[in-house]
Parts: sequence; structure tokens; C-alpha cells
Amino acid sequence: MITVRKANERGHANHGWLDSYHTFSFANYHDPKHMGFRSLRVINEDRIAPDRGFGAHAHRDMEILSYVLRGKLAHKDSMGHTEVLGPNEIQRMSAGNGVVHSEFNGSDSEPVHFLQIWIQPRSTGIQPSYEQLKFEAEEKKNRFKILASPEREPGAALINQDARVSVAEIEPGHKLTYGLKDGRHAWVHVIDGSIVLNGTSLSTGDAVAVSDEALLEIEGSETGNSEVLVFDLA
Repeated sequence: MITVRKANERGHANHGWLDSYHTFSFANYHDPKHMGFRSLRVINEDRIAPDRGFGAHAHRDMEILSYVLRGKLAHKDSMGHTEVLGPNEIQRMSAGNGVVHSEFNGSDSEPVHFLQIWIQPRSTGIQPSYEQLKFEAEEKKNRFKILASPEREPGAALINQDARVSVAEIEPGHKLTYGLKDGRHAWVHVIDGSIVLNGTSLSTGDAVAVSDEALLEIEGSETGNSEVLVFDLA
């Protein structure tokens, strides 16, 4: 079963310095039909103006992933990390029993465009931790690159949940397949471009919830490269 979540149905908030689209209920956007999917709780597509950002704020008991599409994202937290995140990197922060962090545009001239993802943890009250991993663009070209996993895998962030997050950039005419084990579910989010997933056409910002399907067939657009995220969820 495939259920489509269209980009224009998402929540939207434009604060001037921040332009944000919410796939699931978040902040002032509340839709009881879209509170998350399985352990996936938040996908926010954020654009932050130069020299602006989120001041210090607290989180707990959440796995937080950030994936930059364009620009630079500056991060600082109470664990002592001061980092800058760019494209083709994955940042993972396990908030655990409590962490304070800030996120700002790392540029004084260009906006930053990124996805922030929250996944509910498998266990609560753990020690907070942080991870930032960079990869080559070719690692996601016409194949799935694992960004996060519940087991330690080379080049993937370790998350406290039975969930795997993968990204792929698909060139025109190419087709990828992703197998789902019995009892698994998927959320597929189109970052950019257009694809056909199991016969369903999707464009930038669209997403689908997938259950009771053994195989995902994802074909790229004929007009340009497309990028997708696949969440493999219990």
C-alpha cells in the first residue's frame, strides 16, 4: 500500500529569516492525520537567511539528523561541538537525557537550505552524543548511500532506533530498487526532481508512506537528476 503526501499539503511557516515546510505536525502546524510515520516524527525543509538561525534551545530523547542541500549550517552544542555542515554530509545528534544546541546559517551572504529529521529513539535517557560524517557525491549517484543505521556501518551515523536512512541521486532514465523485509515500512521523500515509484509519479517535496510492499522501484526523471531519501522503518 502506498499513500501519497503531496508537497503542497505540508505545513508552511515563513518568518522572513526562516522559510520552513513541515511534512508532519510541528510547532504551530498541527494536523492529527500527520503526526509522523512509525518512528519518523519530523521532516522539516528549512531555508535560513544569511547570518540568522535558531538560538540555543534544548532537546531530549530524540534522534536528530541534519542534511544540507545547499549552503552551510553552523552548529554548536552543550557537549562542546562547534561544527559547520555542508552538502554530502550527515549530522546526527542523539539528544538523550538532554542537550542544548544552536543552528545558524554559516554564511553571511548565502542562504542555507537543509532538511532536519527527527526519529523517536528506541530507548530513552541515554547519554547525549554527536556525529558528523562526510561522503563523496559519487557514493549516492545511481545507488543508495546509507546515512544512518542502528548498527555501526562504514560511513553511516549510528542511531538509537531500528531505522535505516538512505539517500540516492538518480540520473535520467536510471532505475533503482530497494527491498523491504517482511513487516518493514518505508517513507520515501523526494528531495529534488521527479521520480516514478512503483508506478506513482512524485515531484520535489512529495513523499509516500509504504506498507505491505516487498520492493520499491524508483525511476528517475527524463529531464534531470533527482534525489530521494528512503526511511526503512520497523
